[in-house]
Amino acid sequence: MGENLEFKRILLKLGGESLSGPNGFGIDPLRAEHVAQHIQGISDLGVEIAMVIGAGNIWRGQRGLDRGMDRATADYMGMLATVLNALALMDAMERAGIVTRVQTAIEMRDVAEPYIRRRAIRHLEKGRVVIFGGGTGNPYFSTDTAAALRAMEIGADVLIKATKVNGVYDSDPMTNPDAIKFDRLTYIETLNRRLEVMDSTAVSLCMDNHLPILVLNLWEEGALRQALHGETVGTIVSD
Repeated sequence: MGENLEFKRILLKLGGESLSGPNGFGIDPLRAEHVAQHIQGISDLGVEIAMVIGAGNIWRGQRGLDRGMDRATADYMGMLATVLNALALMDAMERAGIVTRVQTAIEMRDVAEPYIRRRAIRHLEKGRVVIFGGGTGNPYFSTDTAAALRAMEIGADVLIKATKVNGVYDSDPMTNPDAIKFDRLTYIETLNRRLEVMDSTAVSLCMDNHLPILVLNLWEEGALRQALHGETVGTIVSD
């Protein structure tokens, strides 16, 4: 299993919106099941899968900040919201027959394991999907940065940023039909152009540790599977 894979251990970063209902908020069990189906499709290949999910479908800290909320408080609320998403995703995946564990950076032992790096790696080695909730456990860091950090801690081969578009463009392809797609980018190009791949802290962390970032459309049938086999899909950000 996994012999012909370009990447054998991955960290998949999802936005909270991947679980939201038609209005963009909340948790839609059907959407969670759709995500689980995509994970099941690559889990069968033998790839080791870790995941980080955002919380934009539940809480957007910027709204609180705009009303004068303390930044640390807003960030902690977002971290707790990621745990809700992680549990919803875990439930959907286990109903699909995928053995899953949730680990959280903020301890809540009644609902999830605390984050322990060596235990997470052991789960992956046993074929379990591990979802990391609670961000980094610290305010002022995004879930993008949490994904980059966890990817390096577990020795992932690639950080895959799952989006609604099939790669990185020089402008928004949803509003600009002439937007140009990049097949490859360097970390420096990504930072200098201020391309919305991940936040600058996450990109810098990946650059310093030579961890490639692959941006692709999770909802495009077969895209994730093709990427794992080394086919040109989405946009790769690397050295």
